[in-house]
Amino acid sequence: MPQTHPSQYRQAPPRVFEYILAPNWVVLAGRTDMDNDRLSLHMAAPNDWWFHVRGQPGSHVILRVPKGQEPDRAILKMAAAIAAYHSKSRQGGIVPVSATRARYVTKPHGAKPGTVQIRKEIVLKVRPALPQAEG
Repeated sequence: MPQTHPSQYRQAPPRVFEYILAPNWVVLAGRTDMDNDRLSLHMAAPNDWWFHVRGQPGSHVILRVPKGQEPDRAILKMAAAIAAYHSKSRQGGIVPVSATRARYVTKPHGAKPGTVQIRKEIVLKVRPALPQAEG
């Protein structure tokens, strides 16, 4: 019987939704709890922004921050609106969304997939929405 090697069980890359907000601004949203873990804890750079709707199940959302740039409040709110859209609050009016730098997102020991702790959050109140397609 052939021996199996751990490398044969490599995890598939996370499946994410990708949105382009403006030149240089990319938003990624996880599809499953496992995808959320990998997106938040392994793919996100420390300086990227992390978003999640408060108090409801939903996708973890990452705003990629290009080197040497900082998002303005409008870009942060657009990313927060995407997080609200990819949550159980999609049909809500104005939704509170937690946001922090990815470096402040950690996983509690033994926590189930998709569960994280955050520090230094700000709360953005937005309407759930996806970016308008340019045509």
